[in-house]
Amino acid sequence: MLNALWIGFFLAAFLIALFKLVFLGDADIFAALVKALFASSKTAFEIALGLTGVMALWLGVMKIGERAGMLEVLTRGLAPLFRRLFPDVPPNHPALGAMTMNMGANMLGLDNAATPLGIKAMQELQKLNPSSDTASDAQILFLVINTASVTLLPVTIFTFRAQLGAADPTDVFVPLLITTYIGTLVGLFVTGFFQRLHLWNRVTMAYLGGATALIGGLVLYFGSLDAAAMTRQSSILSNVLLFGLIVTFLLMAVRRRVNAYEAFVEGAKEGFHTAVTIIPYLVAMLVAIAVFRASGALDLLIDGMRGMVLALGYDARWVDALPTALMKPFSGSGARAMMIDTMQAHGADSFAGRLASIVQGSTETTFYVLAVYFGAIGIKRVRHAVACGLIADVAGILAAIGMAYLFFGASV
Repeated sequence: MLNALWIGFFLAAFLIALFKLVFLGDADIFAALVKALFASSKTAFEIALGLTGVMALWLGVMKIGERAGMLEVLTRGLAPLFRRLFPDVPPNHPALGAMTMNMGANMLGLDNAATPLGIKAMQELQKLNPSSDTASDAQILFLVINTASVTLLPVTIFTFRAQLGAADPTDVFVPLLITTYIGTLVGLFVTGFFQRLHLWNRVTMAYLGGATALIGGLVLYFGSLDAAAMTRQSSILSNVLLFGLIVTFLLMAVRRRVNAYEAFVEGAKEGFHTAVTIIPYLVAMLVAIAVFRASGALDLLIDGMRGMVLALGYDARWVDALPTALMKPFSGSGARAMMIDTMQAHGADSFAGRLASIVQGSTETTFYVLAVYFGAIGIKRVRHAVACGLIADVAGILAAIGMAYLFFGASV
């Protein structure tokens, strides 16, 4: 899918540029495409280079939390809920441990740990699956929760926003947290409906009710503020929570006698490696998007959508972030490149830039997760997995638009 999308960007740019040259007499269009090639490749390298320090910082912090046992704490906390959500999985089965550890890693933004744990969970669930080529209910629900991807610390989003000049890179944290929770909740209930899952037990309702009350309280509180106060309070809360999480990791490290400094350095090395590793992917996607934009194809698509929205009498500022939303279910790297392109074109602190950041951090790449997790165990019949995953994605995107208007609609 990503290969087809990448080639499609170039082909569409070429055909539109050829049309402009032949029928509109635009003699400079191909020069603009070539210029976009070189400029975007240089930009991709500069962005990746600038990410190195911030990426090293945050991955160093995450390594402290991992060594200090934060993943174990989250795993223990989620275990009672998972026993109710996956009734077909026997108590104390290894699949429950792998699933809860995977969710804990996702919440902490530990992608490198989350993926192998997710595959391990699928392998354990496959042992309980009566049909080896057909996804079981437990496997589908686990996949949908993964695609919704509740994240407590979206490090990558903050890093890119900082690199691209955001005044407060973390100001999207609270709306992002609310958005990702809404997407997860919708995915859970939709999948539960398909599977006729009994969600109304006391334990499940205690977890979901408590989380919903907290998220609802945030929405009500911030919704009662004027635009300036909302932006200010959101920024304060985001930064207090994030710095408080760092301090919590450090205190846990002290308690467990973990050498926090050495753990930080080890994580920072991984951050440096990660920043270098993403250069080819950034170059590939930013170059493709750059020629697509330089040809006028992207503006044609966005302007057409904007015209439709305006004709219906609605505000159309959200349309500029639509490419990130459309790309997200298919390609994480593609959506990331779209987010970067949006922030470069409109500004990191623009409405579109913030909305693209919220969308990027609020859902996972559904088809990638499906391909990796089900491909690892040979599942061919996915049943309602795609439908439930995409419904959760749509819910997350709509929630992201709503939260962007609530938090930033009047201030940008």
